[in-house]
Amino acid sequence: MSDPHEPLTESVRSLIDAVIRTEVDSDQIAAAHTHVTAALEILGAQLMPGSFGVRVTPDGSSEPCGNVLIGQRNAIAPPLTVDRDADGLVSTEVDLGAAYEGPVGHVHGGVCSLILDHLLGATAHRPDGPAFTGTLQLRYVRPTPLGRLRAEAWVEHEDGRKTYARGRILCAGQTTVEAQGVFIRPKAHRPAG
Repeated sequence: MSDPHEPLTESVRSLIDAVIRTEVDSDQIAAAHTHVTAALEILGAQLMPGSFGVRVTPDGSSEPCGNVLIGQRNAIAPPLTVDRDADGLVSTEVDLGAAYEGPVGHVHGGVCSLILDHLLGATAHRPDGPAFTGTLQLRYVRPTPLGRLRAEAWVEHEDGRKTYARGRILCAGQTTVEAQGVFIRPKAHRPAG
């Protein structure tokens, strides 16, 4: 069974895009506001307490809910689907529209940084524990256009709890942003050996 939140979250993503790009008149905006207010009353009747990032499912696995990039319930998450290949390359393909715009027609540099932080961090993540950003350096090679993008990251080397990773964002095969970073696993998740 699919998550019943998925269609709602996707509708809110579409709503965000429509709010940014609409050119309807003020009466239509007021009517839409009335509908959104009614939806807020329905959804706000019962809210989860505490952290919104991860929820444990009945089978014991976890699902990301509020994460800004992969949250299943977060309408501002693109969302990213992170793939790993046999050689250790971590990648995602994503469509970024009006909600992610900085300079006209281009993705905001902070959004590019956010995506690369997440993806480079995924290279250091282990099933039994997370890795946290120690440093992240970016080089903006050229503006990143809105639309379909690919991001990829790989491990350069590891040193104890530290993973040194590199990555990039590409549009139509051209690199727009390059990144390198150090990601650290907490001592409790130190690898054996």
